[in-house]
Amino acid sequence: MSGSPVAPVAIVGGGLAGIAAAVALAEAGCAATLYEARPRLGGATHSFERDGLIVDNGQHVFLRCCTAYRGLLHRIGGADRVHLQNRFDIRVLTPTGRAGRLRRAAVPGPLHLVPALATYSLLGPADRLRAVRASLALAGLDPADPALDRIDLGSWLTSHGQRGPARAALWELFAVAALNVGIEEASLGAAVKVFKTALLGRADAADIGIPAVPLGDLHGTAAQAAIRRRGGEVRLSAKVTAVVPGPAIVVDGARIAASAVILATPHEQAAKLVPHEAVPERDGWSGLGSSPIVNVHTIYDRPVTDIPFAAVVDSPVQWVFDKTRVAGLNRGQYLTVSVSAADRWIDMPAARIQAEFVPALQRLFPGEWRARLTDFFVTKERRGTFRQGPGSGALRPAAGTRWPGLYLAGAWTDTGWPDTMEGAVRSGLHAARLARLHLRQGTTS
Repeated sequence: MSGSPVAPVAIVGGGLAGIAAAVALAEAGCAATLYEARPRLGGATHSFERDGLIVDNGQHVFLRCCTAYRGLLHRIGGADRVHLQNRFDIRVLTPTGRAGRLRRAAVPGPLHLVPALATYSLLGPADRLRAVRASLALAGLDPADPALDRIDLGSWLTSHGQRGPARAALWELFAVAALNVGIEEASLGAAVKVFKTALLGRADAADIGIPAVPLGDLHGTAAQAAIRRRGGEVRLSAKVTAVVPGPAIVVDGARIAASAVILATPHEQAAKLVPHEAVPERDGWSGLGSSPIVNVHTIYDRPVTDIPFAAVVDSPVQWVFDKTRVAGLNRGQYLTVSVSAADRWIDMPAARIQAEFVPALQRLFPGEWRARLTDFFVTKERRGTFRQGPGSGALRPAAGTRWPGLYLAGAWTDTGWPDTMEGAVRSGLHAARLARLHLRQGTTS
């Protein structure tokens, strides 16, 4: 009816997908309300306080090729609150004291990493040559080919001569961190997307970015202010219990009308909220499963390393980051160990994890023998990502549903990217575009 007020778009879920959708809609002048069941925004990227320190639940990094995520940071005022490498450069440590370095050359892609592989000291000459050949073969694959979704990365690597040291010191180094699953379980299609986009494309694509402030500030606080500044609304501690025809949502027992609904929750929650008649394939989402991430936090009474971050092989430690400044620690050093594909550790008591990881860090940084451990704790994300194994790509749904005005968002949807911050933001932006199109069609009909 002409002249009647238009209900806001309802966005369910305050992670990066929901935040991206809310910011995009608000920028476009569309009324939008973001509903989040927790008392904060940020989803899986959040912070909490512990003994005067601001602790991130886990270490999250991004790459220069993550253009949608970087664009969101710019929109919410966070672009100058991250550190982005001028050139891809990673130190790779081992418990024996041997170390390698992977640093891109100042030449156009995809040749920029050939010199790095040719001089990578953790691989012998023959393994380096085979790694270059496998990289070139992988560069010829199309990540959108559905056949690759049915193949595991480990089998493909074996068929291309990647065994022993090359698997552990090169392929696992990146694939496990990016896909949160072991290479024997990883979908080749998802892996090809990672390697082609980040490492085998533009020369600067893999330059690494790290937050310079706590995640709660970078994403949660800043996003909430940005949405409200643009005229959007954020409702925290507001649990949505159903999506109903209209579409509309039910919040705390009350039906709230919406001009459109964007469901931006994890897939397990989305399957419970979305009606079967709107998305019949929702029952198949359980096949996406989940893969855990564990973060080990250690605080010492003195510095033990001057390396800001490093990858590690032949150790339970996978990646280690210096969080001293970000957390607000004034004396000593705070190191975080990020462990992906953490099925082995997710149910293990903190005391047993400490017994494994503290000696492992001591072997990596001999200075720890002189340092005193003043605090140790563990944070766990049981559902860190969906399990990105063979066949998972076929289960990822499109943003649209059978109900006009109801859209799905989240890194688990069919974004063309793995389950990453970039994928989450892209999904939110796409859902927002569909919602705007729906609103325009409703206005002109």
